[in-house]
Amino acid sequence: MQKTESIAGNRQLIPNWQSILQSMWKGTHIVYPLSFTFGLVVWQLIAMQLPDVVFASPIGVLVHIVEATLSGVLPKAFLNSIQHMLLGLLLSLLVAIPLGFLMGRNETAFQMFDPIVNAIFSIPSISFVPFLIIWFGLFFEARVALVFVMSVFDVLVTVSAGARNIEPSLIGVGRSFGLNRSQMFFKVMIPASLPFLLTAVRIGTVRAINAMITAELFFATVNLGAYMEEASAMFDAAAMLAVVLLLALFGLGAQESIKWAEKKLFPWHIRD
Repeated sequence: MQKTESIAGNRQLIPNWQSILQSMWKGTHIVYPLSFTFGLVVWQLIAMQLPDVVFASPIGVLVHIVEATLSGVLPKAFLNSIQHMLLGLLLSLLVAIPLGFLMGRNETAFQMFDPIVNAIFSIPSISFVPFLIIWFGLFFEARVALVFVMSVFDVLVTVSAGARNIEPSLIGVGRSFGLNRSQMFFKVMIPASLPFLLTAVRIGTVRAINAMITAELFFATVNLGAYMEEASAMFDAAAMLAVVLLLALFGLGAQESIKWAEKKLFPWHIRD
């Protein structure tokens, strides 16, 4: 009897490696780095089959990034680029979030604006470039306008969908507590719409980064756009891929920062 209890006790002391590995696999401790490793391996395998002029290897791109960063050329171009990106994104959020709430909670406004929004949303954003050149020229204002156009409708549609999907029971609870219209908006509707709002910000940020480099290639080529164009003229694949990698990491970092802030500020609606 004592021997059996001793064996059972020893079994309890032995760590359950299967459950530990499963929990680690479900989390980001292993899967996230594996994702990067897999991407780099595939990139390297493809680069080994092609000349460096056509497709540079990850090592060649990293060497170029280090050299361009130490010289100050790449950081300067990047910092100048994000100025019109941030301003265009801010303007799109200031327009899309209030209008999205209005469309989501007011049926008349929804019926009025939804067909127009959907019609414009289906048009490729690049189609607006000739009009933006006429209206704003080729420089900073035009780049801001393109960032705005490419991000505002994504944010608007997402916020509108979130506002329309607020649980009626939450509205009923607010009314039972005697909340007026402004209290209902700030204490019920906004908290209930936070998942959609933060998703809209994430989508808008990605679209703004996309528009940032698009604007610099279609209008007057400056900053990162000029950097890529000069690299293309010199057949420098490492320099071009350095910009692409920088944009990808910037977009990933922006999204992860928003997700981190979401978990810290609003943990009550995060699903594990």
